[in-house]
Amino acid sequence: MPVLAYILTALGAYLLGSIPTGFLVAKAKGIDIRSVGSGNIGATNAMRVLGKPAGIFVLLMDIWKGYAAVKWLPIFLLNILAPPDFDKCGAVTDFHSFLSIRIMAAICVVLGHNYTCWLKFKGGKGIATTAGVYLALAPWAVLVALVVFLLALLLTKYVSVGSIAGAVALPATVWAMTPHNYFLGIVTTALGALAIYKHKSNVQRLLAGTENQLGKKKQTK
Repeated sequence: MPVLAYILTALGAYLLGSIPTGFLVAKAKGIDIRSVGSGNIGATNAMRVLGKPAGIFVLLMDIWKGYAAVKWLPIFLLNILAPPDFDKCGAVTDFHSFLSIRIMAAICVVLGHNYTCWLKFKGGKGIATTAGVYLALAPWAVLVALVVFLLALLLTKYVSVGSIAGAVALPATVWAMTPHNYFLGIVTTALGALAIYKHKSNVQRLLAGTENQLGKKKQTK
């Protein structure tokens, strides 16, 4: 596969991930979401500030960004740049190279969401976009992470605790299900660690007892 395919995939995935869905939806309603609620542009804050319909839309779009970047973007670019890499039925002939380019797209789309160039490199926490990425790469791992997220949310009523629990469960499940795919395991672990790092302010509020619980009025930023 040509180097250009990797470069364009990385750039395209980053730009796709960098679309600040929550910010744009809030802006259409005359609200700067960065100045209200938790200040985050992700689905949780969008749901809290803008309501459930808008929040669900932001959630689905952020998931779609991750899925599209990994599932469709590499195929689209390779069809243009390297048609010999596909057989007559449209299947990729070099599986390992194709997997590596998809994993690279996964990294870049999450980085685009978390550090969007359109908002001075400040973005979301990457949970929904990472879920979209692994719906394309490892859907069963996403299912396990979702179950863990829901259990943690039900037990604690904290979305942040559920998100952190899911960020731990996802790489653990990927390692368990694909123990010989070290590249995928390492990248998934790194993305999980990044998601947890992006929740550092939530952890500080949890320790201080000021984190917003599901169904309760927000106490503080």
